[in-house]
Amino acid sequence: MKNYTITVNGNVYEVTVEEGTGSAAAAAPKAAPKAAPKAAPKAAAPAGAQGAVKISAPMPGKILGVKANAGDAVNKGQVIVVLEAMKMENDIVAPQDGTVASINVTAGQSVESGAVLATMN
Repeated sequence: MKNYTITVNGNVYEVTVEEGTGSAAAAAPKAAPKAAPKAAPKAAAPAGAQGAVKISAPMPGKILGVKANAGDAVNKGQVIVVLEAMKMENDIVAPQDGTVASINVTAGQSVESGAVLATMN
């Protein structure tokens, strides 16, 4: 087995490839947004404003709404972003108490799994 780190459209994936006799079979990629910094931050995030805690998209989808702004104090479990995936609305919540450092998406934007939606301090 060999491990590779692959970046696709700014998303970093850790991939394990199993060596076989005729063909190589890749394991399902796991999003690893903490593994490497993004080459270019999203338009809504000014350089240097990124927080220590990243809030990532658990699945690909479309942003329906942004419920917090940079600088807002939030509590654990408070909704930061609403993500539509597979015709369902998913609340993306704060993983801990803190302050929103940046919001990296806008309503109507499509995102991939593992994309950093917001950061907190």
